[in-house]
Amino acid sequence: MGSNVARRRPQGVERLVFLGVVGWLGLLLVVPLVALVVQVSGELSTVWAVLTAPEALSALGLSLAVAAAVIVGNGIFGVAGALVLVRQRFRGRRLFDALVDLPLALSPVMTGLAFLLVFGRSGLLRPILDAVGLQIAFAWPAVLLATLFVTLPFTLREVALVLEEIGDAEEQAAATLGASAMQTFWRVTLPNIRGGLVVGTTLTAARALGEFGAVLVVGGGVANRTQTATTFIHSAIEERQEAAAYGMALLLAGAAIALLFVLQRRRG
Repeated sequence: MGSNVARRRPQGVERLVFLGVVGWLGLLLVVPLVALVVQVSGELSTVWAVLTAPEALSALGLSLAVAAAVIVGNGIFGVAGALVLVRQRFRGRRLFDALVDLPLALSPVMTGLAFLLVFGRSGLLRPILDAVGLQIAFAWPAVLLATLFVTLPFTLREVALVLEEIGDAEEQAAATLGASAMQTFWRVTLPNIRGGLVVGTTLTAARALGEFGAVLVVGGGVANRTQTATTFIHSAIEERQEAAAYGMALLLAGAAIALLFVLQRRRG
């Protein structure tokens, strides 16, 4: 039975709590964004000139390319991992479940340092990388790997949640009717998890565009090479190029808000 509880305006203590929550959100979220918009609007011509310069376009292009690659990579892994986690029972399942959330618990800077221990100048795999002539640390592959790591849980968790909710009755019915495993996946499972996949990839894109700590440590933020949009902001602040920093920050904020609207629309 649906709930028939009528909504009412907050009164007394409830109103104070409501005003406190709204005020807190405004202080932490709205005021900084408004300040950023006001700052950029006061020097639009300078911001436009800086953001259309080769260095800024290169940083933004790398961020978009990495985000696209991460969406595909963690989209495939997320679906496969969710199917393994929800549909299969195996020894070590709890450990696998815990490892999926590890990127959410670790500091991005710690993640970057860990990748350096593997792929850096004195890293564990450095002899092999030198033998095949492949550079990962302080090159674009390092930026991609670090971003893949920090965005790993989002799609998997969203898809796993949907798989748990829908159960496997339709999949078993398709198998009973003679459908192969691949036919069942494409015709039954994938359409059912599409909503979770969209939400997961949206969260992945937002996190990928905003990643800073891990990509700075393992990539170095080298201009026109490993510099992403976020490390571009860092460099611009250090070089006292406030217009460039504020302009790129507002651009990323706009992208994040757009992705948020997509997410809310999908969930709604």
